[in-house]
Amino acid sequence: MDILIYILGATIINSLTALIGIFTLGINDKQFKKILLFLVAFSAGALMGAAFFHLLLESLEEMPAFNAFGYLLVGFCLFFLIERFLHWHHCHEGNCEAHSFTYLILLGDGIHNFIDGLVIAASFIAGIPTGIITTIAIMSHEIPQELGNYGTLIYGGFTKTKALLFNLLAQMTCILGGLVGFFFATNFSNVLLPFAAGGFIYIAASDLIPELHKEVSLKKSTVVFLSFLFGLAFMILIKVYLE
Repeated sequence: MDILIYILGATIINSLTALIGIFTLGINDKQFKKILLFLVAFSAGALMGAAFFHLLLESLEEMPAFNAFGYLLVGFCLFFLIERFLHWHHCHEGNCEAHSFTYLILLGDGIHNFIDGLVIAASFIAGIPTGIITTIAIMSHEIPQELGNYGTLIYGGFTKTKALLFNLLAQMTCILGGLVGFFFATNFSNVLLPFAAGGFIYIAASDLIPELHKEVSLKKSTVVFLSFLFGLAFMILIKVYLE
């Protein structure tokens, strides 16, 4: 039952990242965009660090390398399909019709968060240190993502209060995923680790890093890259410290 408490605690804390928009209410759009870019860079580095230096290494200790890299590719491809057909983030630039895309964002986000819950459960079943570092990696991605979702929902016609509430509801599917993972997916925990690594790599390489390339200033691009390296180093140091 201790593992279940860890899973519930981690998924609840992760769900609360949906309320991050509260802290942006007093920030103007220009400042918000600057902060968001550095968060995205840190998140990309953290996801890469967690994927390669923890989840993948952990899975290689539990299964043959061929299987581990195979599941990694399955995770990468599945995340690609989820994003392609639900494309909840593609409307961040306002290319979708107002109101209709907002619920598509929430649907896709809910499914994604449910998978995050499964991954968190599997990682804690594999070991407490694995669970902690996986949760940190997921949250490092969720914070800039939830800020983006929050802004997009407001753009689509939601009030700030409604955007926060619906964002929170979509994020809470992570808790459901954690419970399902604990009670029903125990036997698949080793499979989910490389699967999650593939998802992390996809998110970082396909969604986050391309956003960093939009910065044209050499000085700012350098700082952004340093933020990416800091996220990567942060996850490596956590792994070394926990072990």
